Amino acid sequence: MAAPLYQTDSGRLWHAGQILLVFVGLPGERVRPLARGKTHVSRSVERYLRWLGVRTQVFSLGDHRRRMLGPSARLPPDYFQPQARSPETDELRTKIRVTLEEEIARYFKDNIGQVAIYDANNGTKAARIALRQKFEAQGVNVFFIENICDREDIVEANIRSVKISSPDYAGWNPDDAVKDYMRRIAAHAKLYETMETSGGPFVKIYNIGERLVVNNIRGYLQSRIVFFLMNVHHKKRTIWFARSGQSVVEQSFKADADLSPQGQEYAIKLRDFIVAKRRELLEERVKSGERAHERRLTVWTSARRRCISTARPMAELGYKVIQRQQMHELNPGDVDGLTPDQIKEKYPEEFKRSETDPYAHRYPRAESYHDLSVRLEPVILELEREPADILFIGHGSVIRCIMAYLQGMTPHEIPRVELRRGDVVQVTPSAYGISVNTHFFWQ
Repeated sequence: MAAPLYQTDSGRLWHAGQILLVFVGLPGERVRPLARGKTHVSRSVERYLRWLGVRTQVFSLGDHRRRMLGPSARLPPDYFQPQARSPETDELRTKIRVTLEEEIARYFKDNIGQVAIYDANNGTKAARIALRQKFEAQGVNVFFIENICDREDIVEANIRSVKISSPDYAGWNPDDAVKDYMRRIAAHAKLYETMETSGGPFVKIYNIGERLVVNNIRGYLQSRIVFFLMNVHHKKRTIWFARSGQSVVEQSFKADADLSPQGQEYAIKLRDFIVAKRRELLEERVKSGERAHERRLTVWTSARRRCISTARPMAELGYKVIQRQQMHELNPGDVDGLTPDQIKEKYPEEFKRSETDPYAHRYPRAESYHDLSVRLEPVILELEREPADILFIGHGSVIRCIMAYLQGMTPHEIPRVELRRGDVVQVTPSAYGISVNTHFFWQ
């Protein structure tokens, strides 16, 4: 499967249509903690589609409610009690939902984007039928994704993993926050109705990726989304990025040179930094009350000599090193070994095109960042499948593509991502995106 997809002047794929991706599942209106994975999965799908070049936006009912009404402390006391709500509270909830759906409708009508992701409860058959009828009447394809979690250990662990960042539970005692959120789940579970096979296209995800049930999926983009969902998991992990050390011959693709003495010293210091930092993070997890154990770490690198040699000190400590052919650096073609000034002088028109569109431009006999991103898609999908910590040791062009994907950037932002030699970027995926910390270990 080739990606990222091409883009038209409108930013939309003419053959894919407009899609409303509706998430379904307990509990309630997506208060912040990740109880059953809807927010985690919706943000993952958004990140993937944006990387493919598809204009995509998440519309969260919980976020919309907080923007309009503030945190949960300001809400009517019966707001999360579906079987004991007053008419006034029901009217308030309807207003919140309707105004968000109007915002989604404007998103499509004004041709701002192609895929809208509706992150909410949508837990009754009647609500889903009404939603489908409303948007299909506007020419929008509606596609449901139901998250089902029947393992309470996953539910509670996920609530605890993100409760601190929840605006609804700011200042709460952690155990009290979990109990309150569990009460919300129990209240909504009494009214919840699962998806039926007689409906339109949908996917059921059990226990955040353990099993998928697919019904009536049609169309290219819907199939791409389903394929991606088959690779998503909920395990906690940390992803590290570092450039390879200095080689004997720099700025030459053809040379495939090994590390210089300075590069060999760099490789050892990188190993020492990663080992020490992982030990420090383990201690932090233990202090926070987790039943923490040292997570497995795998090193991913290209088959180029300087990358293999930079990873060698990690291999000597027993860490598994995987060489991936797809992670070879961007092929510069005829400008291999030239400085920017030399390129400008020798290929002035090509240089100008590169400055105008650095993502799609190819120098003679070279690759573009688009070509590189297409080549890296198997790595992206394997990254989503891998539950262990990963250390990427690679080339600047490759790291730009993968870091742009993780940060939900558009393809055309890829060439602007920067990682200096000596930086280690620590990426921690969470329910709502990723946190990024940059460390400098090399002078």
